[in-house]
Amino acid sequence: MMLHIPQVLTSAQLREIRQHLQQATWQNGALSAGQQAAQRKHNLQLDSRSPATQQLAEVVRAALMQQPLFISAVLPKQVLMPSFNCYQEGGQYGNHVDAAIQYDALTRLPVRTDVSTTVFLSEPEEYEGGELIIEDTYGCHEVKLAAGDAVIYSATSLHRVEPVTQGQRLAAFLWTQSMVRDDWQRHMLFNLDMTILRLRQQLQDSPEVIALTSHYHNLLRQWTEL
Repeated sequence: MMLHIPQVLTSAQLREIRQHLQQATWQNGALSAGQQAAQRKHNLQLDSRSPATQQLAEVVRAALMQQPLFISAVLPKQVLMPSFNCYQEGGQYGNHVDAAIQYDALTRLPVRTDVSTTVFLSEPEEYEGGELIIEDTYGCHEVKLAAGDAVIYSATSLHRVEPVTQGQRLAAFLWTQSMVRDDWQRHMLFNLDMTILRLRQQLQDSPEVIALTSHYHNLLRQWTEL
């Protein structure tokens, strides 16, 4: 499942993050990639061990956790600390699939990467190229969102970032281990949850809506891994 979540970050949060990123010392992004991915990864990335970077990362993570759409679609069990990257001067990241296991930057505990999230920090008109291309069974999807918006998608998806030919593309990215491992099950639960919300607006807590809510929670109970 792929989902656009608008306005995850406020204007004030964006200003704070961008001011830090403009003054930060960037590293070669390939240093954080595996052997195969490093050959395709041509970007810059912040050192996740930096206290200043961790503070900004927590702002992004907390903002996502306050988004009902993120909670409903991802059903997060463990949300990794976001990282920050920069694409410029032809920077790109060729087709790849994210590693199945990542390690928490602070605890070093392993986390299964079920869902990938990108939070855009640059406005689309600030750079040329840089589209996030996500491939699934329905084809290729081109994503280039407003600053502060996020896209979530299955971490099993083949994806890439097209070359940035002008300007600078700044973004935060992270992975989440979901309470529901299967992407299709998460998709069905999300659609059911959205349907219940729309019906409640029309019918309040009618017996039918309560019955449908019960069905949602029973499915969640059956599929959840804690």
